Amino acid sequence: MKIKKVVFPVAGHGSRFLPATKATPKEMLPVVDKPLIQYAVEEALDAGFTDLIFITGKTKRAITDHFDQSLEISANLTEDKKQLFQQMNNIIPSHASCIYLRQGEPLGLGHAILQAKPVLGDEPFAVVLADDLIDAEKGVLRQMVENYDDNQSSLISVQKVAKQDASQYGMIATNDNKLNMQKLTNIIEKPHPNEAPSDFGVVGRYIFSNHILSFLEKTNPGAGNEIQLTDAIKSLLQEFPVYAYHFDGVRYDCGDKLGFIKANIELALKNKVFGSELLDYLKKRLASWG
Repeated sequence: MKIKKVVFPVAGHGSRFLPATKATPKEMLPVVDKPLIQYAVEEALDAGFTDLIFITGKTKRAITDHFDQSLEISANLTEDKKQLFQQMNNIIPSHASCIYLRQGEPLGLGHAILQAKPVLGDEPFAVVLADDLIDAEKGVLRQMVENYDDNQSSLISVQKVAKQDASQYGMIATNDNKLNMQKLTNIIEKPHPNEAPSDFGVVGRYIFSNHILSFLEKTNPGAGNEIQLTDAIKSLLQEFPVYAYHFDGVRYDCGDKLGFIKANIELALKNKVFGSELLDYLKKRLASWG
């Protein structure tokens, strides 16, 4: 079935990146030459999504402006710049639309997703966390859509994580031996490494059946006095199937400064214009530290 709607929760404060995020949304920080949120939107568009729902906050005006057709193409621009401006004015193709909803208080990821309920109707939908930039030959959302064929089930992306990092993830449990998709038996939010039920943690790509909304509405505030998505998923899988999808690609945690720097380096090295020159520079720097 065709899933059209995708939710981008972008109302967070980005406090780990202060002072850079004092006046600029974290999602607008550039990786090489595009903001994080644009990578997420392009991945969704490539997967066939047409209804892009942004859950924003009062400091997120720059995100709205970025996807508007706002660059004026004047006659005195060079042809190269005219073409670039035109591309920027068409980030969102004509067949897709943007919907902006305000999250009044940052009460957790689960609460952010609930803000989209009025426009989600009774359809399944995707959720994308822009902090997780995933470099993949085929976008992870597209991989998931191609493996999703049941609007009663939900699909969450996972990756193998080091044991000592388990406390940074929602960690899954499964008795399923399949390679790419495994049915969940449990999910635990940020457990102590010794209490993690497996070595697979959740990454910010989800496809949910519409049932998740009713479970979010019944979820009490948890860690940090916030409505935790993991708690709702844990309740959901008691009544409806939830599957873990092992995606192909390399994920960079751009909610973390070091992960953000790594993403910039790796994607810059792949740049066709200056990637080779950057590699030469890095080799010389490494040699000088010898």
